[in-house]
Amino acid sequence: MATDAPPPSKAGSPLPSTEEFVEEQESAEFGELRRSYRSFAFPLTVAFIAWYLLYVLLSNYAGDFMGTKLFGNINVALVLGLGQFLTTFLIAWWYSRHAAAKLDPKAEAIKSRMEGGA
Repeated sequence: MATDAPPPSKAGSPLPSTEEFVEEQESAEFGELRRSYRSFAFPLTVAFIAWYLLYVLLSNYAGDFMGTKLFGNINVALVLGLGQFLTTFLIAWWYSRHAAAKLDPKAEAIKSRMEGGA
């Protein structure tokens, strides 16, 4: 995908020092950004892994249940397997919306300040 934006200038402002990075990392704004990310990503990750392991365990130890026909040749295993794909896409879409609304503006403000634009 081509854009009309020029490439970044190599003669721009100098990079922030190590002390500036550490100061920013210890700031309340950065802490809030990290909390916002973690409060979204960690619970969803744990929930998805649990859901995936449930599917694997059911496939291994509950063959009769997973082989239960729902309609036609469609059984519980197929529905739950397709549910894995659906859940993956839903989580990605949900994270994208969360990041655009909550994470990106905070991260952009920090980036702008660190680059000397604020």
